[in-house]
Amino acid sequence: ALYVHWPFCLAKCPYCDFNSHVRDRIVAEEWERALLADLQHEAGRPGRGLVGSVFFGGGTPSLMPPSLVAGILARTEQLLGFAPNVEITLEANPSSVEADKFAALAAAGVNRVSLGVQALDDRALRMLGRLHSADEALAALDTAQRHFGRVSIDLIYARPGQTVSAWERELSRALTFGTEHLSLYQLTIEPGTRFATDVRRGDMVPLGDDEAADLFALTREMTAAAGLPAYEISNHARPGCESRHNLAYWRYQDYAGIGPGAHGRRGGIATVRHRKPENYLAAVAL
Repeated sequence: ALYVHWPFCLAKCPYCDFNSHVRDRIVAEEWERALLADLQHEAGRPGRGLVGSVFFGGGTPSLMPPSLVAGILARTEQLLGFAPNVEITLEANPSSVEADKFAALAAAGVNRVSLGVQALDDRALRMLGRLHSADEALAALDTAQRHFGRVSIDLIYARPGQTVSAWERELSRALTFGTEHLSLYQLTIEPGTRFATDVRRGDMVPLGDDEAADLFALTREMTAAAGLPAYEISNHARPGCESRHNLAYWRYQDYAGIGPGAHGRRGGIATVRHRKPENYLAAVAL
């Protein structure tokens, strides 16, 4: 498997501790050179095989120029080769600007999209620091389902003050959308995030552990009843529609990781890249 990390976002979400950065200017050509050089390095390492899964994560990979995605995929196929029915996933935010790229991303070779809906009402989205509205998310989902053969959506639950009945209504609605896969994440307060600061100051009260456990149990029950049982902690899918990339992680299979902060596992050895984009570029240039 291959993981490609695109570290840039339009804004930093208050719950996010992923390696994501906001920059005023991004030179796509510079990043194409760096990522392709990193890919070349990984292709030269021992133990390589046909790639069964490519995952563009972030950050916000839907901000990438589709031509850059196409170039990485073409070079991956040339250097490593693709297994039959290769799964090529790209994480996307459901803004209208990014949804406008879906046709071009599909033409570039992306055949699965993971859409960061996160919540189905505007008040919750504002609390989570998201830049899209619920209506915008649903419009993007419709666009995604027209352009990609496989679609997953992300939702965040166990939000402050969220009740069992409120989450039941929200998840019931999500299960009507017809996606083959759901990533349902409990909100956790990660060190170094703005939410961690809010909790420390008393400006935010997280949901209690018992209440969160009730929501977790409900999630398992409802997704199983809908034919999308859990296949790991937070991911649910129709049988046969599990994310191959997730399974590669959980089954301790080898995967290459390129891009700032990307992790990999090659021959039982963990790899990691420089987290800061500028440091990554400087290291690649060496």
